[in-house]
Amino acid sequence: MDDAARDRPRAFVLLGGLRVILRNWRYLTELEQRGIAPLVLTSEQWREETSRQMASGLRPGSLITEAGFVTGTVGTEGGFTGGVVAQVMAWRERYDIVGVFAAGEMLVEQTGIVADLLGLPSPGLRATRVCRNKYLQRAYLAEWSPRTVVIPPGGRDSAPYDEIRYPAVLKPSGRRESSGVRVVTDREQLLELISGDGYPSAETLLVEEQVTGQEYSVEAMLQDGRIVFESVTHKRTNEESTDFFVELGHTVPAPPSPDNERLLAANRAMTERLAFENGIVHTELRLTGDGRVVLMELAARTPGDGLLPLYHLATGRPVEPDILRIALGEPVTRTAPVRYARQVYLETAHGVLEDVKVRHPQATDVAWTANGEPWPEMAPGDPDGPAALRAVLALKRRGARVGPLTESGDRVVTFLLDARTVDELDVLEAEVRASIEVSIAPAQP
Repeated sequence: MDDAARDRPRAFVLLGGLRVILRNWRYLTELEQRGIAPLVLTSEQWREETSRQMASGLRPGSLITEAGFVTGTVGTEGGFTGGVVAQVMAWRERYDIVGVFAAGEMLVEQTGIVADLLGLPSPGLRATRVCRNKYLQRAYLAEWSPRTVVIPPGGRDSAPYDEIRYPAVLKPSGRRESSGVRVVTDREQLLELISGDGYPSAETLLVEEQVTGQEYSVEAMLQDGRIVFESVTHKRTNEESTDFFVELGHTVPAPPSPDNERLLAANRAMTERLAFENGIVHTELRLTGDGRVVLMELAARTPGDGLLPLYHLATGRPVEPDILRIALGEPVTRTAPVRYARQVYLETAHGVLEDVKVRHPQATDVAWTANGEPWPEMAPGDPDGPAALRAVLALKRRGARVGPLTESGDRVVTFLLDARTVDELDVLEAEVRASIEVSIAPAQP
């Protein structure tokens, strides 16, 4: 370390959406304990809320030392890059930046760039570039990918529509949270959708074969290219009753099955193909009836929804400190799950949200988190303890409109629980479902 670096305070840059950082608030508390200044780099849309959180005096938002804001459009490639690099270069003049991490999908690629610029651990330039772009995943990971037609900007009039087999799945290349992903049944419907306002002309679109089969994800942590932790998550979506693919449930770890090793093996091969170096990977896969493992998407960042709390409940150890250790170049050893944990999202009536109440014997107050409030702490229980409800969360404000579930942001209520066995999880889930009352008023025209 040079003399100039010694004179600057140590800092760590968290890049991504403010809500993700506050939901996984242990990043901030762990950095505080280490005496490292947390710098948050997020979208301009979060400026007002970030400033409010920092000035509130309330943890965890008040732990943010400094925040930077960048403009761009999710789905437009490279839109945030210039602002991210400029802000990190400015911070480098005043701080000794010792680590960076993408706490969310939005700035994954930019995190890889600034880590490479600063010589810090990261998944690597190839991994962060490919993982942020669905058509590059199809190109680099063709062995595991569904048949795909890529429609680049300016190519919608000349795309090879005759090569598409229906039903198919339409996907924007760079969005997140299942936004814009839907089933199309024929060429007429596809052309109507991509000529409308829902898919801007600057977006690259993918039209893929519709792959049926159980959906899973694999979460793995890698250090210096070596896997130090890996686990399979069982998923539920609303695809059986709609044309969309919104996730409605996660079980960590997935119930024991010979298929789990095939999913893990596929993930190992994919991370090797992408030269994945340091960080956490979240890979969404399907297992078809004929035994194929098919890639849906691979992300070089923490899994979304409540998967980090689920892994805390399942293993007894929070994940965020180990993520930071990897980003700081410190050795990591993770523990295997000792319980099963599950997150469930409720499907609700449409209208205007009035209230959420829960009348289960284990219930605490409903946590309202729509305004950027951090998720409550969910401490794990004893490995041999009874099944437990850990939290019920309302994800929208009172008075918010509630409609069909077309993307993740449409979900209204979720709860998290854990147990010794999957059967115990199933019993408790049914009890909690029956105990939650979501009041929805009719929406006025």
